[in-house]
Amino acid sequence: MTDIAKKRPEFRNINALTDLPSYRLPAAGIVSILHRVSGVLMFILMPFIIWMFDTSVSSEISFARFTAAFNVGIGFVPGWFIKLVALALIWAYLHHFIAGIRHIMMDVNHAAVTKQSGASSAKRTLIGSVVLTIALGAKLFGLY
Repeated sequence: MTDIAKKRPEFRNINALTDLPSYRLPAAGIVSILHRVSGVLMFILMPFIIWMFDTSVSSEISFARFTAAFNVGIGFVPGWFIKLVALALIWAYLHHFIAGIRHIMMDVNHAAVTKQSGASSAKRTLIGSVVLTIALGAKLFGLY
């Protein structure tokens, strides 16, 4: 054995309480986990998506009810909460879409599958999805 191999620590068991809080996940790992989370979030919110689409295109009266839901609310659910759920859905879609394009680009361009390009594309994915979500969220909450 070489001296380098002797100096490297060997982890056989990982203690979730002591090891995981100090572990730094790389940006590509964060994007990968959030890609899965956004997909699950969109799947879980599918009834809400279908309701929004149905009430927005059925008639003028249902569209008025749709816009009132975002302003006043529905039953005991306030309008700001519906806007937050819609904002979460906007983020999930944008992140899932941008991360999906990132994965396709990595599949097509094998030169993009390096540590440096993976880290930079992951950071661009995170920044892009957050910036677009903030822009659309500002529109959703009536800031412009």
